Amino acid sequence: MPTNPVLTEGVRWGAAIMSEATFHRSRENAHVPASTDIPINGLVARIARPADVAPVAAATVGNTGNATIAMGAPAVTTKVKDGVYRGVAVDATHVRWEDPDGVEIGTSTHGAAFNKEIRLTITAGATPNVAGDSFTVTIAAESTDFDVVPFNHAGTDGSDVPYAYSPYGATTAADQTKQIALLSRDCELNGNCIAWPAGITSAQKQNAIEALEKRGVIVRY
Repeated sequence: MPTNPVLTEGVRWGAAIMSEATFHRSRENAHVPASTDIPINGLVARIARPADVAPVAAATVGNTGNATIAMGAPAVTTKVKDGVYRGVAVDATHVRWEDPDGVEIGTSTHGAAFNKEIRLTITAGATPNVAGDSFTVTIAAESTDFDVVPFNHAGTDGSDVPYAYSPYGATTAADQTKQIALLSRDCELNGNCIAWPAGITSAQKQNAIEALEKRGVIVRY
């Protein structure tokens, strides 16, 4: 008696896409660095190229104290975000910093290096700072100052925060870079079709889903 052949469907490009906005509004192009392997239907994170980012640091005009602020070398790490970092003094020698999204990243101490995604030193002046004095570090980065890499739930370099969905994937050699298309806003994805990293826990997956939702990338099951 003849039997029907078993057909196995391979991985399909864009299998997770449930909906996207018209006129390519959901899509953007991004730069993949050398020696990178982004899976088809995988998630990517966006990390900065520190050498290409030129931050501007300033003490706020009108501060009571006259402390000065200077950036380190390098001035930022791969985790830096585009926008304005704000620091507010809590006393004469300590400044609490928030990133452009309003998330607290730490407290700097005058005279000591502050090494987070922004790297700086505030030096006390002749007039002490008071609570409420403030400082800013402005990151006016271009899209070309960032790379995309595979989302890594265990990363510490910014790769642990998903930025977009890669329907096509990409692999680059040690001497090669590429441009790829991403879905980074106004779209819906089938979570069952996303190529999640091996070893990711349910809690880590939920954190990733929530991070994507803030960008308008909705994961459904």
